[in-house]
Amino acid sequence: MNGADTVVTTTTPKASEPPVDEAAALSTAACLFRSLGDPMRLAIVRHLMLGPHRVVDLTRHLGGPAQSSVSAALACLRDCGLAESQPQGRASLWSLSTQPELLELLASAEKLLAATGDQVALCPVYGAGASA
Repeated sequence: MNGADTVVTTTTPKASEPPVDEAAALSTAACLFRSLGDPMRLAIVRHLMLGPHRVVDLTRHLGGPAQSSVSAALACLRDCGLAESQPQGRASLWSLSTQPELLELLASAEKLLAATGDQVALCPVYGAGASA
């Protein structure tokens, strides 16, 4: 195959599958990545990978952010379908609702960061020095 050859791969939905709305699928994927794009939410996900936690425990593990901030981050993760809570006395015990899939996604992200040399941190739009 020379440089002028092009390989095009298309996926044709099976007769029983409805057509995919690409714009909607991309928008939904962007929402997922935004839900994990906040450092506190990402840190919470990493702690919940170790097992269920109460808000007070997460607050302590994260170095003392306001409990209301941790609760708000957990509510976001819940609303995105990534976390769930079960009552435990007067508190709630939080866990991941999609742990195997999140673990796979985060492992892939770590591989991508290693492959790019963490170059995303230098990005003027989303990197460490970007203005919010």
